[in-house]
Amino acid sequence: MSDRLRLGIAVGYWGSQASDATATVQAAERLGYETVWTAEAYGSDAFTPLAWYGARTSTIGLGTAVAQMSARAPVTTAMHALTLDHLSGGRAVVGIGVSGPQVVEGWYGAPFPRPLARTREYLDIMRQVWRREAPVTSDGPHYPLPYPGGAGLGKPLKSITHPLRDRIPIYLGAEGPKNVALATEIADGWLPLFYHPERSIPQYAEALAGAGPDFEIACTVTALVGDDVPGMLRLAKMPFAFYIGGMGAKEENFHLNVFVRMGFAEEGHKVQELFLAGRREEAIDAVPDELADGLSLVGPIARIKERLEPWRRSPVTTLNIAGVGDEPTLRAIRDAVLG
Repeated sequence: MSDRLRLGIAVGYWGSQASDATATVQAAERLGYETVWTAEAYGSDAFTPLAWYGARTSTIGLGTAVAQMSARAPVTTAMHALTLDHLSGGRAVVGIGVSGPQVVEGWYGAPFPRPLARTREYLDIMRQVWRREAPVTSDGPHYPLPYPGGAGLGKPLKSITHPLRDRIPIYLGAEGPKNVALATEIADGWLPLFYHPERSIPQYAEALAGAGPDFEIACTVTALVGDDVPGMLRLAKMPFAFYIGGMGAKEENFHLNVFVRMGFAEEGHKVQELFLAGRREEAIDAVPDELADGLSLVGPIARIKERLEPWRRSPVTTLNIAGVGDEPTLRAIRDAVLG
């Protein structure tokens, strides 16, 4: 249970057009939001916007939610992070995740075996880079350093640049209980993509049992403020239908599995069936109201305040607010959460 929920702002990744969220990020900083989070799928990257926003702000934390592991070697992600951390005065937070086989094998042209073992190796290498105690080496099968074979001339190296901090916070983007348990073991926090404060606690209780007192859970939550609750619920359903139906293969969709574990198996498979058949409007309508309402904060501010109570009873420590761009609404959400 969270003694006090904190606030971040989630600006995500770009859609079909570029999107500069500087005004939103600056407003969030003025209002006391603690972190801005970017993302990536297979379009815009996560780090470049953070450098852009970091140059236009002074206090707000700069987090990736998430940087995809297969997009970069672990030392490359560590280099991005230490560079951003220096330029921003120690504001970087690195969220990493394995993504899924559809993106990893279809977009990055990399295999998708043993995600837990790969994550463990990846994180260990990044921390070696930042500690700079010795040349970086790894004898793991996924990211061996130096590379075995090749020209035979590889040698262990240390970063030329001394990192500003020898331990930049790392959060894991994870959906399965085993990945969440790994986050409590090796990372500083967890970035759940879909978390239902009333239905998700049982499915993750065992996985979170090993979390220490300083372990952070920063969850993205779409907030839509207004009087048309049914209309806004339908807007909230749109990304859920997309992730259930389009962000994963029919045979293996990690996002769908999350909703199944929440107790929405029949509904989730129906959404997937409709989406893959090209009936996308019907797929959106098939997302249950209870699911969309549980994962989002929707309605007038008074209703949102009521809907915040389950979040306060949950283990979530930070709400990363998505879907809000104007300062008055950001202020209203802040006052509801922190007031």
